[in-house]
Amino acid sequence: MSETHLSDLKFADLDLDGRVLEGIQAAGFSRCTPIQAQTLPLALAGRDVAGQAQTGTGKTAAFLVAIFNRLLTEPPLPSPQAGPRALILAPTRELAVQIHADAQILVGTTGFRLGLAFGGTDYEGQRKALQDGVDILIGTPGRIIDYFKQHIFSLKPTQIMVLDEADRMFDLGFIKDIRFVLRRLPPAEKRLNLLFSATLSHRVLELAYEHMNDPELVRIEPDKITVDRVTQIIYFPSNAEKIPLLMGLLAKMEATRTMVFVNTRRGADRLERYLVHNGIQAKAISGDVPQNKRLRMMKQFQSGELPILIGTDVASRGLHIPDVSHVFNYDLPQDAEDYVHRIGRTARAGASGDAVSFGCEDFAVHLPEIEEYVGHRIPVGTVTPDLLMPVKRPPPARRRAPDKRRKGGAGGKPRAGGGGGRRRNSRTS
Repeated sequence: MSETHLSDLKFADLDLDGRVLEGIQAAGFSRCTPIQAQTLPLALAGRDVAGQAQTGTGKTAAFLVAIFNRLLTEPPLPSPQAGPRALILAPTRELAVQIHADAQILVGTTGFRLGLAFGGTDYEGQRKALQDGVDILIGTPGRIIDYFKQHIFSLKPTQIMVLDEADRMFDLGFIKDIRFVLRRLPPAEKRLNLLFSATLSHRVLELAYEHMNDPELVRIEPDKITVDRVTQIIYFPSNAEKIPLLMGLLAKMEATRTMVFVNTRRGADRLERYLVHNGIQAKAISGDVPQNKRLRMMKQFQSGELPILIGTDVASRGLHIPDVSHVFNYDLPQDAEDYVHRIGRTARAGASGDAVSFGCEDFAVHLPEIEEYVGHRIPVGTVTPDLLMPVKRPPPARRRAPDKRRKGGAGGKPRAGGGGGRRRNSRTS
């Protein structure tokens, strides 16, 4: 993390339990980021917080430190049923796993038991862990509600509620699930409530005021500002030139850890086939990739074993992947805000990065809206012959056999994809 991105406030200057400080020191932290410096004093004083901050600015550590300290200094709520003392809700499985990994580092010698609940894998293993009892439960709304309805745990003992990436919850259609959970917690005045969102939109603020106790609003560096640290350029290739241009730029720019964004799952799969067939190591991640494979893919990308990750917008938010050197908008997004979220995968925590966009025949129409949103014209690059690499066409993709399990829900009705929420990119699927 860039030193220029840190505040002057040190964790040692906060009123923290010694065991919490041990975990912070073990994680290698000494000074607070801006979001930590403004939210932690409030949360430690028992004030509810609604904070605006993007992933990668330290908000996860902010709410984890607040949770650990609160649970060490406050007695448990009286409850006839066992359940988590703190609940952290995340919109995606990957973000829940990331928060759990960060919590394992920071938990230190506090002795708190961490629980993880998300869909797609290890149903019985997660169920048993929750039956055995956890102090802090991290998970996605659907799986948590599933276990709750089975009476695996109660929400009556919950003293702290954290809602992470609140705007993403709305995007994925989880708002009814969120309200279901919040209405089964103790009253807002009897718990600490922390909400974080990339934007504190009207709908997010409405949720905050409805289910929180007079929250303090904290806004740190809106996403639009982060584009100032990203070197941006746009090329205008024909549709036929997009893959040759991408391959040429990947070779010329010596991109080491690269995210390539497309607008549809089919487009991601097609691009993966072309790159791999031409000797470029890449994998496509989307909502339909099995959970075990998704987690393995993310681990390989984070470790540097996988140099190129191709994703739809489901992969653009909610994950802190350090040291992403380049972001390619192979397809320009149809939503200007998504452009900022995408290129924000690089230039994290005060670093710099490069973002390359293709204004092709299909999606160049969205450029004016994007430039208006970011507040400037994006510099234009020239598509020259030396940038277009020769491309070998891969064999046709094998048609997948219908998955009866996906279609065979109760009564033969199709199941809702992605835990019942709609996808932002459904308009182009």
